[in-house]
Amino acid sequence: MFGSGNKSKRNAEIDSLVGGNTKICGDVHFTGGLHVDGVIEGNVIAESDNSVLTTSEKGQINGNVTVHNIVLNGAVVGDVHALHHVELAPNARVTGNVYYQVIEMAMGAEVNGNLIHTKGGDKVGSNMTQAAKKALEPDMAVDNMDKVAIK
Repeated sequence: MFGSGNKSKRNAEIDSLVGGNTKICGDVHFTGGLHVDGVIEGNVIAESDNSVLTTSEKGQINGNVTVHNIVLNGAVVGDVHALHHVELAPNARVTGNVYYQVIEMAMGAEVNGNLIHTKGGDKVGSNMTQAAKKALEPDMAVDNMDKVAIK
């Protein structure tokens, strides 16, 4: 985008596909490339430094995302932790915070949350990912009856 000379992550190799008629309930851990045309009800976590998550305009993720690179043209309801590159295409919709090192945002893309720039050099498994993993943990609260409630 904007002639930066970098090859778009859109052309990245896809190792796994969530089809348009598929709904996954639970966390998804992946390496390599993951493309989402369907719905994921859970967190999406990349296990490798060269990971790429792409979504079509029909793709939806209801949970937090922790990846190295993301090309989003669908919806995410949750925080996006991209350790390197975020590309928000025209139909991208994020309801949550976006943590990024490099960001590209097309006209029409929406972020209903904060854009938070992070420092470079982070790797999956580093301090950034530890912070992201902490963000993925359920919010614990103790009520008056000394019971733990998950919000």
